[in-house]
Amino acid sequence: MTDIFQKRVHPSAAWSRDLFAEVVTVKGPGTTLYLSGIGAEALGARAGDIQHPGDVYAQTRLAYGKAAQVLAKHGASLADVVKITAYLLDARMLPEYHRARREAFEGLPPPAHTLLVIAALAWPGMLVEVDLTAVTGHGQDASRMEPPGAAG
Repeated sequence: MTDIFQKRVHPSAAWSRDLFAEVVTVKGPGTTLYLSGIGAEALGARAGDIQHPGDVYAQTRLAYGKAAQVLAKHGASLADVVKITAYLLDARMLPEYHRARREAFEGLPPPAHTLLVIAALAWPGMLVEVDLTAVTGHGQDASRMEPPGAAG
């Protein structure tokens, strides 16, 4: 096994190139972080205190911002995310969800992404929840990504 960490993005169809990668491959030693689902819950002591009621864009921005904070505590960033599973209550909210996600990952190749439209989330008022997996390299720049189409 090589001691060089590589994360490569392999885009799928042309229409999805900026939305998600068909597969992200990770080779070499590294640390995998599995984040629990993150939504628009306030960080206070009261469970179920949902921020930005009725606004999927703001809830999504908050969720990805909180994910970035969790990753930073563990020496990672959104650049290290290899997989997202997102849960949304209403398919009509897709454009606002995608806008917020694109802004959160601006300038980064998109990770693999699955989005499910479901009937309910953990708390009333919660419109979106994201579940992320990230991989970091040991002592290397884990955010180094090769452009789509690179050999590998």
